Amino acid sequence: MRFMIIVKATPATEAGRMPGESMLKAMGAFHEELVRAGVLLDANGLKPTSKGFRVQYSGGKPVVIDGPFAEAKELIAGYTLIQVNSREEAIEWAKRFPNPQRDEDCSVEVRQLYELDDFGPSAAVEQMREEVYAKIK
Repeated sequence: MRFMIIVKATPATEAGRMPGESMLKAMGAFHEELVRAGVLLDANGLKPTSKGFRVQYSGGKPVVIDGPFAEAKELIAGYTLIQVNSREEAIEWAKRFPNPQRDEDCSVEVRQLYELDDFGPSAAVEQMREEVYAKIK
């Protein structure tokens, strides 16, 4: 089972402010534990939305819209992707995630990823499994 631990953006992350040394150490130590446990798949911080863009579909056509995205209520500043055996194990790891806001109240969101088997039998799913996923794993 794969889970994504999602760190919410703040005015500081949207301004491009980098985390301090103590936060970098805490995050490094946590991610080292994930590596030792063999559950870390990926982890990264995201640059502010001012450096990003969206592709919006209107009338079936893609339109590129440059950031920042101030109108969005909840932006993502970073993520950690883990693979564990159960939801309970994901909860235990998430509870150990360093508080990204240090002493302020905040939360990280945890969401399970879909697996191809979740979609049931389908020719399109089998084609994806054989032609796409088999080549990236």
